[in-house]
Amino acid sequence: MTTTPARLDIPKLLAELTLEEKAALLDGSDFWHTEPIERLGIPALMVTDGPHGLRKQPEEGDHLGLLDSVEATCFPPAAGLASSWDTGLLARVGEALGRECRSERVSVLLGPGVNMKRSPLCGRNFEYFSEDPLLAGELGAALVNGLQSQGVGASLKHYMANNQETDRMTVSADMDERTKREIYLPAFETVVRKAQPWTIMSSYNRLNGTYVAESRELLTEILRDEWGFEGLVVSDWGGVSSRPECVAAGLDLEMPSSGGAGTALILDAVRDGRLAEADVDLAVTRVLTLVDRSLPALAAGAEAYDADAHHALAREAAAASAVLLKNEGGILPLDADNGGTVAVIGEFARTPRYQGAGSSQVNPTRVDSALDALRAALEGRREVAFAAGYAIESEAADPALVAEAVAAASAADVAVLFLGLPPSYESEGYDRAHMDLPAHQVELLHAVADANARVVVVLSNGSVVSVAPWQDRASAVLEAWLLGQAGGSAVADLLLGAANPSGRLAETVPVRYEDNPTIGSFPGELGHVRYAEGLLIGYRWYDAHRMPVAYPFGHGLSYTDFRYDGLTVTVEDGADPRATVTLTVTNTGDRTGTETVQVYVTDPESGVYRPEQELRAFTRVTLAPGESAPVELVLERRAFAFWHPTVNAWTVEGGAFGIRVGSSSRDIRCETVVDLAGDGLRLPLAADSTAEQWLAHPDAGAWLRSTFGDSPLAAALGDPDHGQMLRAIPLSRLARFPGFPVNDVTIAEALEKFNGTQR
Repeated sequence: MTTTPARLDIPKLLAELTLEEKAALLDGSDFWHTEPIERLGIPALMVTDGPHGLRKQPEEGDHLGLLDSVEATCFPPAAGLASSWDTGLLARVGEALGRECRSERVSVLLGPGVNMKRSPLCGRNFEYFSEDPLLAGELGAALVNGLQSQGVGASLKHYMANNQETDRMTVSADMDERTKREIYLPAFETVVRKAQPWTIMSSYNRLNGTYVAESRELLTEILRDEWGFEGLVVSDWGGVSSRPECVAAGLDLEMPSSGGAGTALILDAVRDGRLAEADVDLAVTRVLTLVDRSLPALAAGAEAYDADAHHALAREAAAASAVLLKNEGGILPLDADNGGTVAVIGEFARTPRYQGAGSSQVNPTRVDSALDALRAALEGRREVAFAAGYAIESEAADPALVAEAVAAASAADVAVLFLGLPPSYESEGYDRAHMDLPAHQVELLHAVADANARVVVVLSNGSVVSVAPWQDRASAVLEAWLLGQAGGSAVADLLLGAANPSGRLAETVPVRYEDNPTIGSFPGELGHVRYAEGLLIGYRWYDAHRMPVAYPFGHGLSYTDFRYDGLTVTVEDGADPRATVTLTVTNTGDRTGTETVQVYVTDPESGVYRPEQELRAFTRVTLAPGESAPVELVLERRAFAFWHPTVNAWTVEGGAFGIRVGSSSRDIRCETVVDLAGDGLRLPLAADSTAEQWLAHPDAGAWLRSTFGDSPLAAALGDPDHGQMLRAIPLSRLARFPGFPVNDVTIAEALEKFNGTQR
């Protein structure tokens, strides 16, 4: 057994390694370990699946999740955790994950995933946070910081545009530059800048025709040169197509082991000059740096964690993740001390579905069911009756089970009906076929509602489901997502008021699947998927089309109410504008509760198309009944900027910006307007820039007008109506018109003068 060294002398090791050993270090030694070099004291590291729990398989494991892994705490998957909007909670979950990794001598946990929820049908949406890049980035950074505070590395994934499972290993995600920069890169950028994950996992797919794993633009120019990423890039498992091209692009480690194939390809490429040895050395340095970072935790040895404390944290996280969508007549919380029988209906109450399927599947230390938790909480106070109602993986109603459920509902004061998606409906590896609950579950709801008007629905699902067709039959709807191993107890806490719902939707629930922005361009065809909706993902789409939704982004009810007052915005203008948003939030109800304050920015005067509004800041505030508290949120320069593809930079245009503050994207409580000077950007002119563009330039426009003088042409160009056609013509083409006062020579001279270079 190799003794764990204190730290590595990386320059010395790099000088002592042979080229063959260097190439070997860039390949895994098996499914889960890096390659050791025993003669130089370089140990192997173990990496393992996450991201909501440790999935370490025993040595005889099958690697694909079909056999058990070691027991570990199963926290709520990302779809749930994201609805907490709680960065502090995410950091604490990350710390717990780090402690569990250390207990199993795991050096890197493969997660979190911050890909955008582009379509509600993506089979892996339960592993991703949000449709909004700011929310996903802030939550991802918090989780990574918590995990890495324990001396265990994160692997931020799947970089980038891995937003579907259909043809996920080969499909080309085709998008324009603004869409890439403003929607699909920012969450990764935020995590890199705020948390410096030890590793980033490249995605399987191609972007605009080039495999991400072979894109120097993505892996080096943007990730490292622009954002300052200091860590290692690892392939997704089986995500390497051409190994030498990957090394040159900036992908350092191939996983799992290629059995020496990748090593041989690297050696051949170096020897025949297709790959520089300097690129190999750079990748090896990053592998050795990862090993070095991991050594303190490995040297400390395996440390036991408190499984009870982690289960309690999982319960707290689950309660914070659930979203109360609807609560007519204040039917919730249920009175624990008064009232008749509570009928608990639905197999999910007894057999909870608490996580998704695929590589993230955790073997939990225990599992709480909502049925057991409700019975324990109400024992001796209210009777709890149970009826299964349906078989989870069945596609047809069982008349006997339905009859039993109807009888239980008829004899009860209230029916709590647990509905949801069977495990086969959503998983890594394939996308969902539709957004609907199983038809027989909806039929059961109607039968129960006919028997008892007081119905509460609790949903179990990893991706949004259609609620509009049936929610009128329920007085309350609690979106419980997949809540991890303690979700059953958390649901009982919420139903009985031991916990006050505070979750907020991290994704829009549309009225119909057909309303979502990816209709016609998901999951693609012939090897390509067009991101035809561009910037208009999620709420941005529904706002742009003034479209009704079942529940908007950011929505979530509480058992108390909140009032917003005294909005003020203080602006520090300049090259890096900064706006400080302050207001007072008051709990006007009779229960302690937590409000999530959301700030959206609008840019109604932009010279380019921008979404109606975009989330730019958020915070949570917990208040006792009648309590008020000041809230302050800061908007930095990027909150007002868009990506300008002409100059390849973030740009702030001068003018008015709207500041909207609310409890959801469609529950704006107060708003105001601020003015910013902007960057004063002057776009470079070209000979084929339109006359309109030349005239709009502060200096070139004055030159052109003086050249025209008071000629009829000047009058024609200046006509507000009929001059539009002339102003739309490129100046170089107008120069060919008879009698036009400028020519190619004077245009070239003007370009040199006003652009500072000949064009």
